[in-house]
Amino acid sequence: MIKIIAAYLGTGLTMLVLDAIWLTQMIPRLYRPRIGELLAEKPSPAPAVVFYLLYVAGIVLLAVLPALREGGWKRLLIHAAAFGLVAYATYDLTNQATMKTWSTTITLVDMAWGTFITTVSASAGFAAARWALTR
Repeated sequence: MIKIIAAYLGTGLTMLVLDAIWLTQMIPRLYRPRIGELLAEKPSPAPAVVFYLLYVAGIVLLAVLPALREGGWKRLLIHAAAFGLVAYATYDLTNQATMKTWSTTITLVDMAWGTFITTVSASAGFAAARWALTR
């Protein structure tokens, strides 16, 4: 149980810090110029909290725990990158297919960001879980 808690906290804290930096820097530079009319003035906290809780659980369940059980770093990196790419692609490509105004640039940048942040966050969770196992 301690490894799961450590994995969740390591993954979640890393993701929150990275995403906070990303969003504060990129909303005015990337998102607002391209899809500003779609953006709320202020984000709604409740859906954001639910997203982070679920997404971090998905990272731990689908990338961190299998890597701890079976494969180590290589498995972790492959599963985390794939999960991040697919999750962010689902959002962005669905928006691009269904909305009148959606930027291909945002789709491509978001997919790259999703792959990166998921992989880095999963790596932090994996390291935290391995550290917890040695205590």
